[in-house]
Amino acid sequence: MQAFFDDLALMAPAVMFNISFAAASIPLGFVLAVFLALGKASSNPIINRLSRGYIYAFRGSPLFIQFFMFYSLALSLNVTVWKPMGWSGFVLHPLFMGPFVLVLNTAAYTAEIFYGALRAVPRGAIEAARAYGMSRSQQFRRVIWPNLIRLAWPAYTNEVVFLFHATAIVYFALPVIGGQRELMSTAQNLFETDYNAFLHFPVAALYFLAVSLVIFFIFGLIYQRLMRHLPSPPRLRYIPKWLR
Repeated sequence: MQAFFDDLALMAPAVMFNISFAAASIPLGFVLAVFLALGKASSNPIINRLSRGYIYAFRGSPLFIQFFMFYSLALSLNVTVWKPMGWSGFVLHPLFMGPFVLVLNTAAYTAEIFYGALRAVPRGAIEAARAYGMSRSQQFRRVIWPNLIRLAWPAYTNEVVFLFHATAIVYFALPVIGGQRELMSTAQNLFETDYNAFLHFPVAALYFLAVSLVIFFIFGLIYQRLMRHLPSPPRLRYIPKWLR
C-alpha cells in the first residue's frame, strides 16, 4: 500500500504536463476547427478543397506519425531557419512541439464534428432569420452558431477527453529534456526500475480516469448551460413509491 501512495506522489507532477498539453491545445484547436468547418462548408472551391484536404490528412494519419513528421521537419530546418533566428531551443522543445501537433490534430477532428453539426442546423431557422432581415453575420451569431454548438457539444466533449488521452504519447515520440516526463513516460521509467507493471501503469490509468472525470463534469455543466432553455429531464428517483 505504501508503494501505491509513493507512486501517486511521484506521478502528481507528471500529470501536470498532460494537463498543460491539453489546456494549451484545446482553445487553439477549437478556434482553428471553427474556421476549418466553415471552410469545408464554403462554396468557394479553393477554400473548400483546402479545408477538406487538411481534415482528411490529419484524420487519416496516426498522431504518433504526425509527431515524428513535424519534429523531423523542424529538425531539418534547424540549421537554416531556427538556429540563425535563435529559436532552436524553443521550436524543438517538447513543450512547444507537443501542443503544436496536438492543436493541428484536434482541429481536424473537431472541424468534422462542427461541420456535421452545421449541416444539422434546422434550415427553417436559417430561412426565418433571413426573412427577418438578418445579415449573414447576424444569422451566424444568433441562429447558426447557437444551434451548432448545442448539437456538437456532446461529441466535442469526447474529443477533448481523447485529446487528453493523446498527451500520453508526446514523450514517446519527442525527446525527453531534463526531468520533464508526462504520466506514461514516468510510469515506464518506474517500471524499468522494478518491473512491477501491476503497480505503476494502473496508477497512471487512475490519474487519467480522474482527470477525464473532471473534464466530463465541467463540460457537462457547460452543456447544461447551453441547454438551459429546454425543460430539464426528470430526475431518477430511488425511493420506492410506498415510502414517498
